[in-house]
Amino acid sequence: MCRVGFIPADVLPQSKAAIAAALAEARERTLALVAPLDDEQLNTVYSPILSPLAWDLGHIANFEELWLVQTIGGREPLHGDLGRFYDAIENPRKVRGELPILRDAELRSYMADVRERTLEVLEGVEIDGDAEDPLLRDGFVYEMLLAHELQHNETMLQLLQLVDGYELPPAIEAERNSVVPSGRSGSERNHATGPGDEMVAIAAGEYEIGAPERGFAYDNERPRHTVELGAFEIDRTPVSNGAYISFMEETDAEPPLYWERDGDAWVDTARGRREPVDLADPVIHVSWDQADAFARWAGKRLPTEFEWEAARPQLGGLGHGWEWTSSDFLAYPGFEAFPYREYSEVFFGDEHKVLRGSSWATHPRVARPSFRNWDLPQRHQIFSGIRCARDA
Repeated sequence: MCRVGFIPADVLPQSKAAIAAALAEARERTLALVAPLDDEQLNTVYSPILSPLAWDLGHIANFEELWLVQTIGGREPLHGDLGRFYDAIENPRKVRGELPILRDAELRSYMADVRERTLEVLEGVEIDGDAEDPLLRDGFVYEMLLAHELQHNETMLQLLQLVDGYELPPAIEAERNSVVPSGRSGSERNHATGPGDEMVAIAAGEYEIGAPERGFAYDNERPRHTVELGAFEIDRTPVSNGAYISFMEETDAEPPLYWERDGDAWVDTARGRREPVDLADPVIHVSWDQADAFARWAGKRLPTEFEWEAARPQLGGLGHGWEWTSSDFLAYPGFEAFPYREYSEVFFGDEHKVLRGSSWATHPRVARPSFRNWDLPQRHQIFSGIRCARDA
């Protein structure tokens, strides 16, 4: 996924002015997403597995206050113990709409006040590569906050698929359209690909996995380490809608989220639209269970996350949807939680499956080869798709 005008995720801001500009850009994106909505829509619970948008907005601001104002600046919070209502671990999504959170004008004022204090604290800190505090070294904590807000933008876009009549902000619509589906040219898009499409051969050997020592990454992406892989093949492009329809027709499998029958065809009903499903586009909004079943039907399997990362330089069609892997979300050898264990460590185990890549809703600053997304295998509200592999 390559878009004009963004700073790559592994390049940290080099000045306070650059940090302030990046924070402003992220906030502009956040506010653009909710600009068409009224307060009632912001506070509506559309799904028990998605937060009301008002909670997301308050959480974004509260997380910023916690790290950039309280932790870095040593200042007291604006609203006492308000932060406990925005704790994502303590407050499951299904109850967030019932919490006494900030709403409407008070919420917008809080977001603005926190940002003002953040910029005041920024003026007095040292963020160079020799900073004694690891949170400030190379501006780590600021990059973390940028990633946090932009990742919540994608979560908000998941919910916005449920809002009838919602129109994407022009800039985000342009980003969505800039991702060339399946890595194919316009002439190729008339062909609905199937399960026997071109595969890329990856040789057996040792491969470096994970984020390098310098540059921003989450703790679960480190330490970088070597893995031994056997020879395998992996689909050059993601599984298409057309191939998934063939799978449904033969197995009576469930359709992706938002698909409905319209006579002999399928339509996508996200955001209250009824748009024909393009057979050549990569399929998205499928669960791990659906992805695994498709792969077995096709005589293949899902790749491990290590195989996906090793093969990434040779893969086409990246950026339309996250891609499920067969891997459980586990710690790398030598893992150390930083800067807080609740980001990764509490999710390690066999309950969550790893997704790799990015989606059209992912800001490019977040997308990097080592990034590990994860979710429950039955979830399909995320912008998730399929790429298959097999042993060579």
